[in-house]
Amino acid sequence: MNIGVLTGGGDCPGLNNAIRAVFHRAASSGHTVVGIRDGWAGLITPGKPLTLALDRARVDAANTVGGTMLGSSRTNPMKKEGGLEAVEANMKQLGLDALVAIGGDDTLSVAAALAARGDRVVGIPKTMDNDVWGTDFCLGFDTAASTAMDAVDRLQTTAASHHRAMVIEVMGRDAGWVAMYAGIGGGAAAIIIPEFEFDMDAICRRIAERQARGEVSVVVVAEGVTPPGASAETGAVDAFGHPQLAKKGVAEALASEIEKQTGIETRWVVPGHILRGGSPSLVDRVLSTRYGVAAVELIENGSYGRMVALRGGEIIDIPLTDVAGKNHRVDRAFYDMAARLS
Repeated sequence: MNIGVLTGGGDCPGLNNAIRAVFHRAASSGHTVVGIRDGWAGLITPGKPLTLALDRARVDAANTVGGTMLGSSRTNPMKKEGGLEAVEANMKQLGLDALVAIGGDDTLSVAAALAARGDRVVGIPKTMDNDVWGTDFCLGFDTAASTAMDAVDRLQTTAASHHRAMVIEVMGRDAGWVAMYAGIGGGAAAIIIPEFEFDMDAICRRIAERQARGEVSVVVVAEGVTPPGASAETGAVDAFGHPQLAKKGVAEALASEIEKQTGIETRWVVPGHILRGGSPSLVDRVLSTRYGVAAVELIENGSYGRMVALRGGEIIDIPLTDVAGKNHRVDRAFYDMAARLS
């Protein structure tokens, strides 16, 4: 068989490990693998597919490298007239028997649409936000959350030295998984996420009380939150209609309100794309490898239109149609547990 593989949406560590696993597992059964460049953009121009030749040397060299050797984009074929037909035509031109789409909800929604048309597509869940429905963890999340936790650790010491409060804004449009894990792991004073309303006055009182006891306060907030003084709309959106949250000023508005209410000097930090970069963690390397192997096995079994997933430590597979348009969000019990720790 001739199998295509692409990576769509935002980059994150672990993508190259998944590509490597797809290549080696396919090669072990005598299949060939074609790399598609720049996500769906590599298949959307009629008669002009963009590819990257994959071989053992190339995929093995990228095993410790973050990002994606194939490149990525937020291209949405469903928003372009004839976009899905162009993707299908290019798949046929390349002689692809099947396609592995690695991405988040947006990338996988396109994969689901193709599968509904009878195309041989399988998916691998990727997003540092960890918000793809149906799986416990997405590739890229562990590295991002660990990097965010390291930032929280570092903010604790600089805040203590100057008797300040600190606010760190991490990625998380609709789900606060990165904020939750970084905040719990780093001992944050408060964690604010999109899933639940928060009491600004109560958070400020907590910070003031901690300051009076000589304790350091670091607040972790997900970018999808809209605190007092921040704009809910940014104007700019991507190809899937999502607002560009970097322009909301979440951390700055939150820090300003804390300083206003408590009188404590409060600084803010937005690590942004630093959380996406760098080498993948051990957890992401292993999980990405398991996903890549499982994706090829779905193809060999003729199980198309499905996404591999992690559930209770086991790799399973679920229909892509069940995934599209949904979000994996933090549950109330987990959030309430974290709130009791500060």
